[in-house]
Amino acid sequence: MFVEVAGAMWAGIASASFALIAFGSDSIIELSSAFVVLRHLRRDTAGSREQGEREALFTSLLLFALVPAIGISSTVAFFVLRIQPDTSLLGVIVAAGAVLIMPYLWREKRKIGQETGCLPLSLDALESATCFSMSVALFAGLILEYLFHVGWFDYLATLVILVFIANEARESFSKARGK
Repeated sequence: MFVEVAGAMWAGIASASFALIAFGSDSIIELSSAFVVLRHLRRDTAGSREQGEREALFTSLLLFALVPAIGISSTVAFFVLRIQPDTSLLGVIVAAGAVLIMPYLWREKRKIGQETGCLPLSLDALESATCFSMSVALFAGLILEYLFHVGWFDYLATLVILVFIANEARESFSKARGK
């Protein structure tokens, strides 16, 4: 996970790719969520639903904050600054790695979350499922950009990733609120 964050953020900054930066930012939130889940599992051995809901609510609020931050900055970059992202082989490798690894993490987290009744872990599994979808969108955008040297593919991938993040935030918030 640290490799995914570092690789996506470094490649995103180096190539001016908002798709990679959005993906890396979501990975930071996913990593934070994993720490919250670990803390929950260590401290809340009684399985407090209330504590789990608070922790899940925190993660969904982080996701909600990410959408306008990435959305506004990428919109300004595209329409005002006219930044054209460069291709990034490292970004393609990071996206391909996520496409391969995320389905396994999603299935395992979901299985353990259901077996233990741990809401934060079940929501973390949802984040892994969303991360898989985002990595597919990122990979497709980066490959198209690499093949055709058209920078707006990066912005299109960013938009798709933001839709996934917004849906993930909404679903996570609903589950955290018990709805």
